[in-house]
Order: sequence, then structure tokens, then C-alpha cells
Amino acid sequence: MKIYIIGSVGSGKTSLARRLSQNLQIPHFETDSFVWQRHKKGDVRNHASIRNAQFSEALEQSDWIIEGVHFGWTDKAIYQADQVIFLDIPYHTRTLRFIIRYIKQVAGKEAANYHPSFVMLQKMFKWNRYFEDTMKPEFMMKLGAVQEKPIVVNNKKEFDDLLIKLGLKET
Repeated sequence: MKIYIIGSVGSGKTSLARRLSQNLQIPHFETDSFVWQRHKKGDVRNHASIRNAQFSEALEQSDWIIEGVHFGWTDKAIYQADQVIFLDIPYHTRTLRFIIRYIKQVAGKEAANYHPSFVMLQKMFKWNRYFEDTMKPEFMMKLGAVQEKPIVVNNKKEFDDLLIKLGLKET
């Protein structure tokens, strides 16, 4: 099975991907991990050729869950996926989630793939707004080309219904 999960920062895509990966025993890839080399002193952006090679290698797996917010270079995943899940959670909900996540990370209560700095929090505000204004309309257009695949989740009830449908939550 190949599942592609799309959503902005704070939408729940990583949490959903991890749960699905564990439940289905399918490898999980974050598009951020193709873009960035993680280092304790700060992340370094991969060259596009490295990013694209790593992404292509993930797509060659017989089964995968890929999640992220990137588009353009990730479009192949939309077409190769058996299921596309777009977590279109409301802007204010996403904002609250990443603020809470930041506080937990700074307090050492939650792990992060990046250094949780105030600068990173500011970037999340910018990315969230950019997603809402620019990326979301583009994703909706791209998803229109694969009409049979997308599941669009707009709120907590729809998210809970999706978890039940995927066997990750009982009714």
C-alpha cells in the first residue's frame, strides 16, 4: 500500500503517518527529511539532486507512507499513491497545535527533528499562512487530477472517522 499524506504544519500529518506506519508495518518518510540534513547545531539544506534521489528511492519501495507539505518535486507521490489524505485542518487549530508543540519541545516534554527555537516558531507562523494562501489552492488543483484517491479531512470529527476507517481507532 502507498499512502501520501499532505498538510500544513500542525495539521497532524506526522502523527497520522507514524500511527499508520506502526499499524500497517509500512515504512514512513517525511519530505522534510529529504530536504534537510539534520544536525544538532542546525539543519543544512540538501542539494535538489540529493533530495530528489532520496525521494525517488522512497517511491521505489513496494509500500510506503510519505507525508509532507512540499509540492512540485513530490507530485509523483500523488500519482503513485493508492490513497492520498489531505489534512485540511482549520488555520487556527493548526496554529494552536504548533504553539503547544513548541512549548512542549522547549520544555523537553516532546522530541523534535529540528532545534525548537523562537526563530523556528516564527517560521511556522509564516509557513502556516503561506500554506493557507498559496499552497492549499495548488494542492486542491493537483488533487482534482486524481479524484478517486483523495480523502480530505477538515475537522476533528472527520479525522476521528478516518482513524476508525483505517482501523486506528475503535468506535
